[in-house]
Amino acid sequence: MDGLWKALRQEGFTRLATQLAAVKMSADPVRDLAALGSAYLANALENPDLYRVMFDTGFDLEDAGAADETLHCLVEAIERAKASGRFRDEVDPLELATQSWTIGHGLASLVATGPLPHQTLAHGAPMLTALFTSAGDEPARCRQSVEHGWGQPAPARPRSRDRRDRA
Repeated sequence: MDGLWKALRQEGFTRLATQLAAVKMSADPVRDLAALGSAYLANALENPDLYRVMFDTGFDLEDAGAADETLHCLVEAIERAKASGRFRDEVDPLELATQSWTIGHGLASLVATGPLPHQTLAHGAPMLTALFTSAGDEPARCRQSVEHGWGQPAPARPRSRDRRDRA
């Protein structure tokens, strides 16, 4: 059973990495950060049971680098934002990526696997805007970028019994 749980955790991070890799990067790194957050949420909403398993740290991952790689996508976008002058030079990309991930993970946990309705996801854009503004981005430009990238993650599609059994 432990091997199966480890494999499921790994599959969750593999799917997340695929979802994040599908986000097309643009000339606007702040938009891209928001789009990565939206992709993270879409993955959680599409696979809520697998999402829960991904973060069960009672079992190791087969490849811990897979989880690190998902965070690295955010770090790269933050480095691009710093290079373009959107964020202050002293911003630590890993720290800001962790803060950004915390927002997405909190929303995902409360909506995909928890008690709050889908409409709660609308709080993501203002929270990310506040975070990125605190990192040095200009408020109006930041809001526009985040809203463009965030969109509204689609509600989870009804799942057939077969799909639920495979998760």
